[in-house]
Amino acid sequence: MNTILVGIIVANAVMSYKGFNDLAFFRKYEFHVGSIRSGEQIRMLSSGFLHADIMHLAFNMLTLWFFAPVVIQWLGTFSFVLIYFGSLIFGSLLTMLFHKNDYSYRAVGASGAVTGVLYSAILLQPDMMLGIFFVIPMPAYLFGILYLLYSIYGMRAKNDNIGHTAHFGGAVGGYLITLIKEPSLIVDHSLMVVLLAIPILILFVMAKLGKL
Repeated sequence: MNTILVGIIVANAVMSYKGFNDLAFFRKYEFHVGSIRSGEQIRMLSSGFLHADIMHLAFNMLTLWFFAPVVIQWLGTFSFVLIYFGSLIFGSLLTMLFHKNDYSYRAVGASGAVTGVLYSAILLQPDMMLGIFFVIPMPAYLFGILYLLYSIYGMRAKNDNIGHTAHFGGAVGGYLITLIKEPSLIVDHSLMVVLLAIPILILFVMAKLGKL
């Protein structure tokens, strides 16, 4: 059991639980464009340790728990931490890019960081299988693609407080950092490199066409 991974999960659980029960704390550290643009850049990091509710927290932490060991095994703990926090920051930066003029935009969640780790793990071990609801078998790469397509839906629907845009920034972060660390994957797992790029490209095409 990796102590860094456990520490990250505990930090998410503690901050999220505090936020569930203390609205002032939640508002102080959530992602809020107006506050960030006024100088509170710490929110770009702290919002990644808050969650909208217990199900949001559980889903993100379970996904992290399943996929982080793959990254740690292949790349080591330091690279895992780099991918986790790099993806979190990528997610926040992309969110600012998409919502910089929406001063009231708010979001929370570790989704950016977790999606980055998910993408990294799939690039490293593309033959992984998952048990959806612990029963339904699904290739990990398909889960990753569907996860991001769901995020597109969430970005368009705008009916919750989850940082769907951060999913994509995180995916880009995990994708790029992993390929930089292991460039041989471009040749060894070229099909997976292309497949995982598809939802990212869909996002930017939709953004360019004004569909988001």
